[in-house]
Order: sequence, then structure tokens, then C-alpha cells
Amino acid sequence: MKIRLRVSALLLGVFFAIAGISARAQDVADTATLATAADPASPAPVPASWGVPTGRMLFPHNWLRGYADFEVAPPHNEPDLGRCSQSQAVILASGGANSPCTAYARYLIGGYLEVQPFGKTFLRHVFFFFSPTFSLGNNVPQYKYTASMSGIAYERAVGVIIELPKNFEVRVTQHQVDWLGKFQNSVGGQPGLDLGTAGPYGLYSTIGARWYFGGYGRSHSAR
Repeated sequence: MKIRLRVSALLLGVFFAIAGISARAQDVADTATLATAADPASPAPVPASWGVPTGRMLFPHNWLRGYADFEVAPPHNEPDLGRCSQSQAVILASGGANSPCTAYARYLIGGYLEVQPFGKTFLRHVFFFFSPTFSLGNNVPQYKYTASMSGIAYERAVGVIIELPKNFEVRVTQHQVDWLGKFQNSVGGQPGLDLGTAGPYGLYSTIGARWYFGGYGRSHSAR
């Protein structure tokens, strides 16, 4: 249990470290671009395209991009991760505020990371993504509301994206949820309290299409 929590914390730390390194690299690259544009002897810069990096073959401008996110749910608004029974009779029989099933999150920590390592040939239209979310808290609706950051679940989606003309994408995604801490096993208590579910949406894989419109998302250049 402690090992899995440490691994999850390490993954989160690596994610935020990559996001910080990418942001610093972006600042340096933007400064260089401005300097080049100011030189009248230099050619006009290539139009910016967040989704289709240009330049060198490997690790072009903006090849790492994404965001980090931290959210707090006010009391009486905790996300229900679908692990515990909502029956008040069952909760009362398990001790009310002392109920061992507390899978109602106070904090959601996560983000989104895209990796697009190629800047030339068709490969520049292929990239990978990783979207983690950690749910933390220790609450029982109507009985206990705390500021605890106890681990509840680690949810993530990973996959590959292929960009197509006209703002379309093909996405292959795998989604998975791992329970953390005490929720790796049954929390016991009154029968029917712990529903033993696989977490929000559980484990699945999908193949899908996405279409961007109205300026949303990355700014696609002419293909």
C-alpha cells in the first residue's frame, strides 16, 4: 500500500516537473523567435501552429505542452467516486461520521500532457497524451466533512492522436482507475456499504474522432 502511494506521488511529481521544464523551455524559445523576427535580414517566421510543430525533425518547438490543475470541492459538493453506498440506513449502521467508506473527494489534482516529438514528415501529425487525476479526501456526506488529503483514487487516460485535415483527429485511448490507500481492499463495515466498484468508468479502451471548431483548441495551419 505504502509503495503504491509513493509511486503515485512520484508520478505526480514527475508530471509537474515536466510541465515546469516545458514552460521554461517555451519562454526561451519565444524570446529567440522575437529576436529573429526583429532582424530585418532574417526570413519571416513560420506561422505559429500549436498542434503541428515545425522546425527540426526531433523535438521541435512546443513538442511538450499541457497544463497542471488543482481543484477544491467545497463542503457538501464532494465528488462521489462511486465506491460507497448512498443509503443513509447503511451509513448509520456503519457508524455515521465513523463510517470506514469515505470515498468522497475534497481535492482533485491532475492535468494534461501532450508529447509530439517529430517536426517533419507525416510523423509530425502523430503525438501522445497523458491525463492523470488524483482524488484525495476523507468525507462522509451529511456526517463528516474534513480537509484531509488522504489518497482515494488515481485515474488516468493515455493514448495516441493522429491529426487529420479540417481540424479532425483520430484518438486511441486507454482509461484506468487504481484505488489508493485503504480502498485497495474492501473497507468492511456494514454489508452493502462498500460497493466494490472499479472506480469512475473503470478500465476501458476507445477509438474515437474529434473535431475542433470555433477557434477552440490548437490553431491549425493550412495543410
